[in-house]
Amino acid sequence: MIESRAYARAGLLGNPSDGYFGKTISCIVRNFRARVLVYPSARLEIKASPADTPIFQSLAELRELTRWRGYYGGVRLIQALLVRLAQYCEAQGLELPDRNFTVEYESTIPQRLGLGGSSAIITAALRALLRFFGIDIPKPIQANLILETETRELGVPAGLQDRVIQVYEGLVYMDFDRRLMESRGYGEYEALDPGLLPPLYIAYRTALGEGTEVLHSDLRHRYQSGDAAVLEAIRRWAGIAEEGRAALLERDIPRLARLMNENFDLRARVCRVSEGNREMIEAARAAGVPSNFAGSGGAVVGCYPGEETYQRLEQAFRAIGVTVIKPVIAPLRSSPASEPATAG
Repeated sequence: MIESRAYARAGLLGNPSDGYFGKTISCIVRNFRARVLVYPSARLEIKASPADTPIFQSLAELRELTRWRGYYGGVRLIQALLVRLAQYCEAQGLELPDRNFTVEYESTIPQRLGLGGSSAIITAALRALLRFFGIDIPKPIQANLILETETRELGVPAGLQDRVIQVYEGLVYMDFDRRLMESRGYGEYEALDPGLLPPLYIAYRTALGEGTEVLHSDLRHRYQSGDAAVLEAIRRWAGIAEEGRAALLERDIPRLARLMNENFDLRARVCRVSEGNREMIEAARAAGVPSNFAGSGGAVVGCYPGEETYQRLEQAFRAIGVTVIKPVIAPLRSSPASEPATAG
């Protein structure tokens, strides 16, 4: 039996420019994870988890769980990955062993809050399948396959940021330079020392769950239409990530905090931001800390100077029904997610 894991993620700076030849900085969030098991079986089977089973105790539970995890579970994600992986291997001349198997999955990642829940399920499944089949795929290509599983197979608009950080883990600066993307299919991904980060917080409100396609569909349409405000915002988001990298390396935390605020403020000027999301941003800033979207909405991220400030932040969020956590970035111990894709 092969077990693999992948973790939630938070976009710190540059998001959502990753789908538009921009630059971003993201970190992994080990507080939440997707877990996949793969083992030999007589037939090929993808086992449903509770998220795939339309059985509820009441209409109220149906509404609550649908808001939490959306209308679809992970079976379609894994099925789409298997199709995409088989297509890739065929194109590369890689013959997959004729072995049937069963795939099981579970996830603790809050869905539809911009924490990379769907891509984590695919990432964990890909890791397990590569080990099961005994094949090696370079990390940049793994990230591409995970993205293509959603964009090509399922028609979900998205960018590479989530997939890159979930494959590489830790803290990563990503440059999706157009020339690199069009010539070789992936950008330049630089691992940074997570120790450069100040203490971070992540706050989320499950009632704000909204699929990433809501943001990206509108943004992509405006980008392709040549909307001047969107084009300028994407250019600036990329600049924010580049400046954020310099701020981290120089340990200039006040500058990093200003860039986090600017990243959100720019998004609020060119994209719709719901009142619930804006309330979280404003609550954090009223407590004296920067705040930015961790993804497409529903969760915010920022940094804080010390425990006293964190407790004040916790109280501010509790007052509006928001959960706040301290993200774990570095691995606490060896885990299946850290095993190389080529492991036997």
